Amino acid sequence: MKKTSAYVLTLLLSWAGLVLGAPAAHAHGGPIKLEVTGDGADNVNVLVTYEKDGHPVTEIVAATLTATSSDGRAFGPVPLRSAGEGQNLYRSAEPLPSGEWRVTVRATEPAKAKKTVKVKAGVVAAPVAATTPAPGPTAAPAPGSTTAPAPGTTAAPAPGQASAPAHLHEAAAGAAGKTDGDGAMGSVLRIGVIVLAALAALAAWLVLAHRHRQTRP
Repeated sequence: MKKTSAYVLTLLLSWAGLVLGAPAAHAHGGPIKLEVTGDGADNVNVLVTYEKDGHPVTEIVAATLTATSSDGRAFGPVPLRSAGEGQNLYRSAEPLPSGEWRVTVRATEPAKAKKTVKVKAGVVAAPVAATTPAPGPTAAPAPGSTTAPAPGTTAAPAPGQASAPAHLHEAAAGAAGKTDGDGAMGSVLRIGVIVLAALAALAAWLVLAHRHRQTRP
């Protein structure tokens, strides 16, 4: 009976040790490490981890940022705010003005830490504008060549040449019509002459034939 009770007590103590020791094994503490980098625009990213095991710091971090530009401007101190991308990622509460900066981050909670780096603010790549190709040169027509107008269009007169007046166009059209009429009349006359010549030849032949019959004995 005593052995059984001692065995049960040992099991209970072992279980209690495991339960109570588990949080202690996962508890963090000690120095923290700050990783400070520019975000490519006008702010900085501050990643906070434990220095011993590199695990993220899930406790609230109290830290501030100060900066000095290459041309002598001062910025801060500005508090850090937790970023939405990660529980141990922090950013400055105010954006950095454009320029090159020497940034210093100082943390006081959950442990003291300090980190100084150089970053560039306002370095945002400008969008590339679409380029339109320049119009190519138009080939001039060779000397002496004439460019035919497109179908359904009338060619404009060349520079220095005036278009013919309307009455000249009408006169030309009338002359063409007259020429056609004269040609038709000449054809009729030629046919009439040929017919008359044929009739005269036929009459002469008939006369000769009649005389020939009369002269026969």
